[in-house]
Amino acid sequence: QVQMVESGGGLVQPGGSLRLSCAASGSIFSINYMGWSRQAPEKEREFVASISNIGIYTRYADSVKGRFTISRDNAKNTIYLQMNSLKPEDTAVYYCRYWGGPTDYWGQGTQVTVSS
Repeated sequence: QVQMVESGGGLVQPGGSLRLSCAASGSIFSINYMGWSRQAPEKEREFVASISNIGIYTRYADSVKGRFTISRDNAKNTIYLQMNSLKPEDTAVYYCRYWGGPTDYWGQGTQVTVSS
């Protein structure tokens, strides 16, 4: 089992910044990936960004490239999503995901609202 704890969501004005965190604990595989997806009201969940623990390979959705940065602290099994230049269309519940070996876990989600 892997437990995920997310934090950092909230309300921010357009153009503002937020940083999300997600800590994984439990049965962590030596090779794993972590990332973020989001789901806006009445829309399907979509990929945002991911990062590996070996080589620190990152991948981003086109809609967030240049504005969001994903990073991780392997010692803490924690990832971060620095979100800059936020837009109203970034409003969604952001879900942390961990996957390694045959396992795949999702966090509970944290609300991000971009509004003036």
